Amino acid sequence: MPSIDYSSAADVTKRLEERLVESLTGETSVSRRTVLGGLGVAGSAAVGLGSSRAAASSDHDDEGEHGNFGAVGEYRDLDFDPHEFLTAFNTGESGQDNVPQQVYEEDGQTVREFEFTAVDTTITIAPGIEFSAWAYNGQVPGPTIRAVEGDLIRVKFTNLGRHAHTIHPHLKNLNPRMDGIPQNGPGVLDTGESFTYEWLAQPAGTHFYHCHSLPLKEHIHRGLYGTIIVDPDPERVRENPREYVNYPGPITDDFREQLVEEAKSRNHEYAENDAVNEMVMVMNSFDTNFDGGNEVYAANTRAFGYGVGDTDGNGNWTAGETKRPIQIDKNERQRVYLSNATEFDLINSFHTHSQFFDYYDHGTTLTPTNKTVDTIMQCQAQRGIIEIDYSDHEPGLYMFHAHQSEFAELGWMSFFEVV
Repeated sequence: MPSIDYSSAADVTKRLEERLVESLTGETSVSRRTVLGGLGVAGSAAVGLGSSRAAASSDHDDEGEHGNFGAVGEYRDLDFDPHEFLTAFNTGESGQDNVPQQVYEEDGQTVREFEFTAVDTTITIAPGIEFSAWAYNGQVPGPTIRAVEGDLIRVKFTNLGRHAHTIHPHLKNLNPRMDGIPQNGPGVLDTGESFTYEWLAQPAGTHFYHCHSLPLKEHIHRGLYGTIIVDPDPERVRENPREYVNYPGPITDDFREQLVEEAKSRNHEYAENDAVNEMVMVMNSFDTNFDGGNEVYAANTRAFGYGVGDTDGNGNWTAGETKRPIQIDKNERQRVYLSNATEFDLINSFHTHSQFFDYYDHGTTLTPTNKTVDTIMQCQAQRGIIEIDYSDHEPGLYMFHAHQSEFAELGWMSFFEVV
């Protein structure tokens, strides 16, 4: 592996991260546009990549023009690891230690039960930069719930925060009491109150949940959101294939079997799913000075969390280091469950370098809604499935980021490391 590639990529991550942290720590009332002004030319050159050092030093003294960028080091708060979060699926049978859960049968139906607690906490969004958050089970994004189509999802929710909260699911929900809004059912839950939500896992797809208390924008940008994945039931797909395609043509026997096999690959209870490397990414942002604009953007909370830090150039990372690329096996199919929780901006986006992918909007179909694209947009609460194939690529680092350049410069920029 050419170590120079890693060195250059590490330099890009470090320089962008240092500029971001410098801007945030230098002035408590820093505004979003001030941060962007401080990043300026070098940041744009770096995101364009190649050698950021060469680009920055070719025509001006970058260090001198843009100030002193003291090393900000690694994330010292290890309470939340974005790499662990990527593959932390809470199914009732297995999941995170901080999410009490179980699965059982009740009246012939599979019930996946989880315990959620809303708390006020402090999270780290960049090295040395903390954010006062409201969080489900103490983490942002909240835990990822995973069920199979037709299961009953039961969430025992207790509010231990200082403000009133709810859980609103973006599922097809037939009972208004379970909608998690102030006007229906238990309404908002004040401090110390509890309620058990029950939702039928439908439709199959990638879904969103969030607090629906007012002011809504604050409850979302403070961190009360997460992902619900509903795996398709292959037998239901076999019986009702038309419901899983955006295709008006005939459903032949071969096509039906193709859809069933695709459903098995998405269902965590089938062996076919083991052949797919699955990840969860929640695009989020943070308004650090609470002026109604974001200063930090990320995928899974930590700015540049999947960027490049110190490495030996062979994919090995220093023990305890949390900032590193997402290492993937080129021979595996890659699937990203992506959702957008960004507040204050109309859209967010996902862009891959050197590769195209198939996109399934909302994940509710078994055939792509966008085929062979390298950029997709999502409004807030929109979600979908991205499938990427790196099998014909050379090993190395491949960047992905929001293709709003300012978002990338302010933290939403990362790398896959194909091995």
